[in-house]
Amino acid sequence: MKDNQLLEMIESYLSGEMPAGERAQFDALRKKDATIDTKIAEHKHFTGLLKQYNERLSLQNRLDEIHEEIDVHTLKDDLMAHPSWVVQMWRHHHSKISVAASIAIFAILLTLYFTGDLSNRDPRFLQLKQDVERLKKEQPALGNKLNDIIKSNKTGPTISAKFRGTGFALTGNGYIVTNYHVVNGADSVYVQNAEGESFRTKVIYTEPQYDVAILEINDPAFKNLGTVPYSFKKAKSDLGENVYTLGFPGDDLKFGPGALTAGTGFHGDTTEYEMYIPVNPGNSGGPVMDEKGNVIGVITGKQTQTSGVAFAVKSNYLLKAIQSIPADSLSKSLNLSTKNTLASLSRTQQIKKLRNYVFMVKVYNQ
Repeated sequence: MKDNQLLEMIESYLSGEMPAGERAQFDALRKKDATIDTKIAEHKHFTGLLKQYNERLSLQNRLDEIHEEIDVHTLKDDLMAHPSWVVQMWRHHHSKISVAASIAIFAILLTLYFTGDLSNRDPRFLQLKQDVERLKKEQPALGNKLNDIIKSNKTGPTISAKFRGTGFALTGNGYIVTNYHVVNGADSVYVQNAEGESFRTKVIYTEPQYDVAILEINDPAFKNLGTVPYSFKKAKSDLGENVYTLGFPGDDLKFGPGALTAGTGFHGDTTEYEMYIPVNPGNSGGPVMDEKGNVIGVITGKQTQTSGVAFAVKSNYLLKAIQSIPADSLSKSLNLSTKNTLASLSRTQQIKKLRNYVFMVKVYNQ
């Protein structure tokens, strides 16, 4: 199928104009070909960018009209010389002034929200999902992108995931764990292994209380990984234990060594550990391993005011979340390994075996 034909089908599918029979055939095609879902996500994202750009231009034009009608440069002199002019100006321009004031207030509230001053988020705690496409970087470059697209006759940009984190295998048959905050609000989710292979994935269960999400790889290209080489520790770990994590704060798998520094997490949260360990955006959802290769936790965030301090939900609460998954949400068995084959290996040997079980989690949404 040619690209322009596929694009027409996607537009008809998303707009609801596709007949029921063709829609059923297209849904079947999506299940067989994982690239179709990616192209749908790319198209939705691109049309969203066009809409944002159009709204931005409309707003700019509206503000320009207001600025032309209200002479702000002589406002001070007129006010001092003719106080009654304020009343006349309000009568003639109150709607325009209201629009300008509303925009200013909205901007202030938005700033307060994102700095944590108008929400329940504590600015000292940073969740470690990676914002791949920051809005503030998109807007200034959007006009240039559109011009480039028009000049090159492209149908749309090739997009990357909007958010990115880490996940790791619960079983060899395709069940993955990551953080809830990584996949929250996702239109589609893919995981990518250390070799760069991507697989379509669906979220089958979330536990926001513990910041845990369970994913299932449902891609025909995925091959069973075999029995995972680690077990999940139920008992509490001790202060001072050496620990480490693997994750994707960048495009490559990265190793982070550390130590367990507290039995509770941020603000004394008993469901988490505190660790001294190097983590960055993209590490969210990565495993925390002890020296014997047991999973003791899942990375969730870090302290912003103290360098090197990070937090991980304890593996015991991960196990509770797994036990809460409804049986009808599982299309195949989810049996955790109780045998650890990493215990007798050196750190470098452990990592060589683990790299096949740790994934980059890529989140797409409009």
